[in-house]
Amino acid sequence: QVQLVESGGGLVQAGGSLRLSCAASDDTSSALTMGWFRQAPGTERKFVAGINWSGITYYAESMKDRFTISRNGAKSAVFLQMNSLKPEDTAIYYCAAPLECSGNECYPHFASWGQGTQVTVSS
Repeated sequence: QVQLVESGGGLVQAGGSLRLSCAASDDTSSALTMGWFRQAPGTERKFVAGINWSGITYYAESMKDRFTISRNGAKSAVFLQMNSLKPEDTAIYYCAAPLECSGNECYPHFASWGQGTQVTVSS
């Protein structure tokens, strides 16, 4: 199983931006669809964004206008650029791979998960 390590979380004011990174442990991730989920306190983990090996992207409907997912050239890392952040974006953000995606939803498929990175947006 691929190992995933997230970074880039932190505390930001409403309206600000953060860029999350997820690094995979080996090159096998290049063929995988990778993505991000988030979990706020007391809620279920929810899909945020995904990207496949060829660069096709998938977004949860409520986030596609503010969040952008991308991959590096070697496809061993994924990034989540988050703009115009709101207090309701406060959550732990998790990287996962592989995913099965269709439309505006992705699901973990025997996925590995990172340890998560905390994003806190103050009002």
